[in-house]
Amino acid sequence: MGFFDKLKQGLGKTRESFSDKVNNVFSAFVKVDEEFFEELLEALIMADLGVETSTFVIDRLRENVKKKRITDVEEVKEELKLVLSEILTEQDTTMHLTTNPSVILVIGVNGVGKTTSIGKMASHYKSQGKKVLLAAADTFRAAAIEQLDAWAKRTDCDIIKNQENSDPASVVFDACRAAKARNTDILICDTAGRLHNKVNLMAELNKINRVIEKELPDADKEILIVLDASTGQNAVSQAKLFSEVADITGIVLTKLDGTAKGGIVVSITKEQNIPVKFIGVGESVEDLQLFNAENFSKALFSDI
Repeated sequence: MGFFDKLKQGLGKTRESFSDKVNNVFSAFVKVDEEFFEELLEALIMADLGVETSTFVIDRLRENVKKKRITDVEEVKEELKLVLSEILTEQDTTMHLTTNPSVILVIGVNGVGKTTSIGKMASHYKSQGKKVLLAAADTFRAAAIEQLDAWAKRTDCDIIKNQENSDPASVVFDACRAAKARNTDILICDTAGRLHNKVNLMAELNKINRVIEKELPDADKEILIVLDASTGQNAVSQAKLFSEVADITGIVLTKLDGTAKGGIVVSITKEQNIPVKFIGVGESVEDLQLFNAENFSKALFSDI
């Protein structure tokens, strides 16, 4: 099965939930009027697009319908798909990693699949022939270091690690030095997933960033936040909170399979203005893939 088919299958629950809610509105109306738009707004909110994004979509849809003088409900449906797809395709979803080494700094709360995503990313870049180094800078959880170590063995990557509760910035410092010495293509750094104290988190991430900038001043850097799609609008809140403490360049959205809340991809992209860069639609290593907005739109909106 190709990744598009897997994506379509993985988005099954979301697509069903989304299309059911939206199609119910379209089948109930023959006339494109204000009541129709209000019902459609409610359906989009219920489909996990959130109030802000749903309102934006309906306003844009209303404009387009008026401008193009659309009166047929089926044509409105196509216009809706277009508006939703535009939100996703407007963002630059490319990973910019041209320098040697390049750095990926991974942030996010515990339990979202952060360490697993790093392991799968390492596997993705290894399969492209890249030399990958992992840095276990989530030193507050012994399990995180062990888990990353297991992924390093599984993907045949080097790893830089230290004792539990050691300074995360010192791990990143050692990793930057090692990345230069070992001619590494990509250095992926895990970080602690604590959000209960924003000030500490900000201080820690700033310290790590300063180390990277000092040791690898010319390196391309991506700061990715890992979010669990199944938490719905809560994931949007996490993206908002973390973007207040870090200059996030992209999102890794995990657990899209098995949830009906995949519509949050649209609201995160729109409200936080952060592109999705990787998506996970399954348990296996190959199920974390670079995000393709067009394919995602096709897979998500195919039943509308």
